[in-house]
Amino acid sequence: MAKELKELTKRSENYSQWYNDLVVKADLAEQSAVRGCMVIKPYGYAIWEKMQRELDNMFKATGHVNAYFPLLIPKSFLSREAEHVEGFAKECAVVTHYRLKNAEDGSGVVVDPAARLEEELIIRPTSETIIWNTYKNWIKSYRDLPILCNQWANVFRWEMRTRMFLRTAEFLWQEGHTAHATKEEALAEARKMLDVYADFAERFMAVPVVKGVKTANERFAGALDTFTIEAMMQDGKALQAGTSHFLGQNFAKAFDVKFINKENQLEYVWATSWGVSTRLMGALIMTHSDDNGLVLPPNLAPIQVVIVPIYKNMDQLAEVSAKVDGIVEGLKAKGISVKYDDADNKRPGFKFADYELKGVPVRLAIGARDLENGTVEVMRRDTLEKSVESLDGIVERVADLLKEIQENIYTKARTFRDAHISVADSYEEFKEKIEAGGFVLAHWDGTTETEVRVKEETKATIRCIPLDGSDEPGTCIFTGKPSARRVIFARNY
Repeated sequence: MAKELKELTKRSENYSQWYNDLVVKADLAEQSAVRGCMVIKPYGYAIWEKMQRELDNMFKATGHVNAYFPLLIPKSFLSREAEHVEGFAKECAVVTHYRLKNAEDGSGVVVDPAARLEEELIIRPTSETIIWNTYKNWIKSYRDLPILCNQWANVFRWEMRTRMFLRTAEFLWQEGHTAHATKEEALAEARKMLDVYADFAERFMAVPVVKGVKTANERFAGALDTFTIEAMMQDGKALQAGTSHFLGQNFAKAFDVKFINKENQLEYVWATSWGVSTRLMGALIMTHSDDNGLVLPPNLAPIQVVIVPIYKNMDQLAEVSAKVDGIVEGLKAKGISVKYDDADNKRPGFKFADYELKGVPVRLAIGARDLENGTVEVMRRDTLEKSVESLDGIVERVADLLKEIQENIYTKARTFRDAHISVADSYEEFKEKIEAGGFVLAHWDGTTETEVRVKEETKATIRCIPLDGSDEPGTCIFTGKPSARRVIFARNY
């Protein structure tokens, strides 16, 4: 394990390589036999499961229900909404045949040319089309609305340059798809779910985010507005952590989904969609972790507390284990996930390094001498600080410490984020600050042409137009034309 830690690239040397190393060495994921796809390993999947569980509870608390829709989408469905197909056409994987057969020369299996599909099927890059084709059968009257469905699923987008969790061809996510009687209801839904995502990111992931709306150039294909939460990683780059889309009536018109309103008139349904993915795993890693490995917020850590016994013989182990049993029961009674690692095939030093690498928030070490003194060694992963605590009341102390760690991790991330937000009033100043990293608040004239030129020259994109509304008009840093307010520029993942 010491070798594993030694081979972990330092953030200051190569942040990108540090991230790649950590994903593999902390047993989160690995590359698969399929190019661009990853295997999420049990420890990594356990973190995703906790994310999924908390988000699912939040969705259901806001009135949403889960459903499941097909993985395969008829090609003609994607053609019905022009912007949508244009946005995803280059990323689609296409199923053309439905059968294989043995090659005549015995070399293996080949595609049976006689088994070509009458219409090709697309592996879903997102599910708006198949879902709105379904909603047409569900919606007849205003009494059928709203529909508040969410789907936990996988999607596939053909990516050539991939990085585990951040950008892979296949990834896991949830996608909410809702139908409403009015524009106002749909807009309120899109904003509500943005708030749910922001609350989850900050309260569970301990990741501070900025809520905003995307520019026309950056919004989801087929949406009228895309709302976003943007997070800052430790290298100063932005990461889009979640999006919520106001789709207007675009998909309802594309699939002819109408309803009889309260005035007995026929009109098109209003729609939203919203989603977060396993990209959140990347955000979690890059926001908090350090050169020693993962740093996990207690609210999402699969193992919140690990207890390692220190012993010289089996009698000492039995004595320690008898005391630990009560501590484990007390922690579990408080809803805290705890592991007692009494495996005899690894030395305590190896275990310490392993759990540090995997980001377990609290480690307790107890030996025979500790039992004599009525003490236990406590180490917190966020600061690597050790302390000697009384065994009496250790359950309450650990419970309090977990809350303290959660708050400290968030405060540290927010302090870093805020320290790397700057203001630029000229293009030269803007280029210098973009090069230095972080979020740069600058005026923009509102045109896609300017947005594209700035990206070409600086590799910085407009991450969002902040929703806080607290800004003054000015002049665009690039063209000098009038600007209504500052927007957030950054380089991004």
